[in-house]
Amino acid sequence: MTTAIERLLRGGDIADAARRASERAAEAARAHGLADVSYAIEPSPLGDLLVAVTPRGLIRIGYGAHEHTAEILDELARRVSPRVLEAPAALDDVRRELDEYFAGRRRGFDIPVDWRLHDGFGRRVLRATARIPYGRVRTYSEVAAKAGSPRASRAAGNALGANRIPIVVPCHRVVRTGGTLGGYAGGVERKEFLLELEGALSE
Repeated sequence: MTTAIERLLRGGDIADAARRASERAAEAARAHGLADVSYAIEPSPLGDLLVAVTPRGLIRIGYGAHEHTAEILDELARRVSPRVLEAPAALDDVRRELDEYFAGRRRGFDIPVDWRLHDGFGRRVLRATARIPYGRVRTYSEVAAKAGSPRASRAAGNALGANRIPIVVPCHRVVRTGGTLGGYAGGVERKEFLLELEGALSE
């Protein structure tokens, strides 16, 4: 009689079985309230992203996921909770909306956002940025004004550079006065890609 282990070895399914077992364990942990932050590494046209959610909503999208995993998870453990768990199923809604966005089928995100990694003026800047329409841009000074400090364009730039939820909170839509792109924490090439995707760059 062929054992289950022999069938796995013959079919080369050990990795898949281990992955499924890991996912079941992660789901059980989440169901019992043992995870306050769930994360996964998600592929995208901009490279792999580390995406994390809490019961409140999306809390983190990190570029260069594999290079920065340790520091991102360390920040989440320190500032949110040490109960951080890799649980891809918890990211299904985020994954779907990101896929639709990159495919050009989504112009706005419906997933809730957990803002707790941002506070004060920085949070006001990012909330103002989240209201910039798809395919449009605003200047740093305009965003600063919307956040309540019209002369604080440099501080607004710093807040945008510290955005922990790029793409969904679209800091790529903020440019310098005169239309030049300005900086971007994910690199100017990614900013240009996103603006081209949205049709916001003039020929």
